[in-house]
Amino acid sequence: MAIKPLALFVKHDGMSSRASITCQYKCGNACSHEVPNNSQGEYFRDIARTALSRRGMLRGSGMAVLAVGAGSALVACSDSAEAAPGTGSAGSSGGSTGSTPAGTNFSAVAPNKADAVTVPTGYEESVVIRWGDAVLAGAPAFDFEKQTAAAQELQFGFNNDFAGLLPVDGAPNTYLLVVNHEYSTEPAMFRGYDAQNPTEEQVKIGWASHGLSVVQVKGESGSGKLVPEIGSNNRRITATTEFVVTGPAAGSDFLKTSADPTGTKVLGTLNNCSGGVTPWGTVLSGEENFNQYFANAEAVTDPVVAARLKRYGLAGGASERKWERFDKRFDLVAEPNEVNRFGYVVEVDPWDPSSTPIKHTALGRFKHEAATIYITSDGTVVAYSGDDERFDYMYKFVSSRKMQAGKSQAAMRHNMTLLDAGTLYVAKLSGNSTAEIDGTGKLPADGKFDGSGEWVAILRTGEDGKGESLVDGMSAEEVAVFTRQAGDKVGATKMDRPEDFEANPKSGKVYVALTNNTKRGVDSGAAADEPNPRNNNKNGQVLEITDNHAGTTFNWNLLLVCGDPATADTYFGGFDKTKVSPISCPDNLAFDPHGNLWISTDGNALKSNDGLFSVVLEGENRGETKQFLTVPIGAETCGPIVDEKRVIVCVQHPGETDGASVESPASHWPDGGSSQPRPSVIAAWKKDGSRIGS
Repeated sequence: MAIKPLALFVKHDGMSSRASITCQYKCGNACSHEVPNNSQGEYFRDIARTALSRRGMLRGSGMAVLAVGAGSALVACSDSAEAAPGTGSAGSSGGSTGSTPAGTNFSAVAPNKADAVTVPTGYEESVVIRWGDAVLAGAPAFDFEKQTAAAQELQFGFNNDFAGLLPVDGAPNTYLLVVNHEYSTEPAMFRGYDAQNPTEEQVKIGWASHGLSVVQVKGESGSGKLVPEIGSNNRRITATTEFVVTGPAAGSDFLKTSADPTGTKVLGTLNNCSGGVTPWGTVLSGEENFNQYFANAEAVTDPVVAARLKRYGLAGGASERKWERFDKRFDLVAEPNEVNRFGYVVEVDPWDPSSTPIKHTALGRFKHEAATIYITSDGTVVAYSGDDERFDYMYKFVSSRKMQAGKSQAAMRHNMTLLDAGTLYVAKLSGNSTAEIDGTGKLPADGKFDGSGEWVAILRTGEDGKGESLVDGMSAEEVAVFTRQAGDKVGATKMDRPEDFEANPKSGKVYVALTNNTKRGVDSGAAADEPNPRNNNKNGQVLEITDNHAGTTFNWNLLLVCGDPATADTYFGGFDKTKVSPISCPDNLAFDPHGNLWISTDGNALKSNDGLFSVVLEGENRGETKQFLTVPIGAETCGPIVDEKRVIVCVQHPGETDGASVESPASHWPDGGSSQPRPSVIAAWKKDGSRIGS
């Protein structure tokens, strides 16, 4: 049976440029299903209507907001210190077109539909590693027509997403590249794939193509090129690798299965989206759309269990990949608790390939896009994470333990427990100009979309690992495992797909990519509100938070309201919209050495290829947005890393367009000719060897 043409897959409604097959295999076509959050908790607008506007008070007092950064003094941020916005409507603009801010001096790449990675004039790029390339000794050369599970366990996995680059001590220009493999797209991986009857070998290849890769790479002198090596720390982590469970849900009855009656050992990690490198040298990875791998939720008769499954997007029969045919743990009837063992932040020690990775239940269970760390000046560890679902929530975890400096084994052992004790919070927001929000994206009269917020504590985990519920009617184990319901109960603010969270190491401000939500203001979906100011939100926005990191209050504003700058419903931090690149569907975030924000996109609704963009955050050019690169047709841009010498991105699902197939590929990137497309990591650098953006 030939591959099913992509046009025959169920058409999604959530991200207008994504191919149907991408939606089907990446997230189980989440946007075509009922929104999982049908709780009666307050939407943002409802909360904001009850809040007193503090605009006048803040202007009068210059009230300071505490921002504590690693190794920094206290930073006072008032309204007057922020960049001057435009006034009246989103069509207005402020900002300067004078000198180019450091790190952004390049010619913007124009939107395109090329089957190539396109970089600015004066730059070049090359592939670092591709799906099927060797990670471990003994890996055979990749052969698309002769794949095996045994080979895939030794090779670079499919659909790379997050990337982290860690310098190797004592080895100049040598690094560990750690990469997530979010999901498998079997119809694009196998010729003649029968989606109704996959073979056992195809299923096992799928298991092996998930997870993470740890790969040693060597930089070439004189360029930014990176070459993979078979290093002693190289490792593949897959859907069958053993993990240990820590935190308040470890040993819970909710996590016990016939194969693991202790509820403390899990096989595998699934749908690892983005992540972060910790200051102590480990890697965090978020398990996102894990629900799609589990079958037969419709056969569950217990109403409490069925409601819990539905809140996490499980309501159907057979799974898309049919894994349940070859391992009963993916059948909810046979193993009703297996699904509760996924949806966590996992931590991997890339320096010890024999170590057992950890699933941290103290950070809660939901569709973690990522988890990123901020360290305050007194050593307090704060982890931020978003739940990537329409109308779901933003979270942070504040550890009760302090990070130990140094790279000793003792310090590493201690630091890998930092996320096992502390308090988990969920965010509530209020706005300053709620009555003026009409769903069109028009700016309020004060020239900003902004407001304040509160972090509501829902779970406290003690030094002994035992949890204390801070939510009425729920136990600590329930909050840890069914965290979405805890957020519902405390009235957390329903947001538009909160994805990557990143704290700026220079300013301490925190940024959140809100990718899109076409249900906003549509049918029974919540109406537009101040942090989500457009109905039928196809293009997304970027939230900027001035947080009291270890505390419970924050101020927020929208840095970007994304889309075509020629339209009235967009906003670029007050910068002149005639001088910015169009940007749609922000996904992953990063910072360069100058403190500029870099955004990768996923599902560009402007009908051009996804890309990577720089955004100036400070000074008269605040909001200036420039496209640095674009990825090939059908691909998503993921996992950006921007340092002085190179830019790294992961190119995910190249060639996934409606109507494409293995027999008739839409892309031949990266190998060219008549080859099949292969997800890959690329590096870009300046031809003259000078600094990025100089």
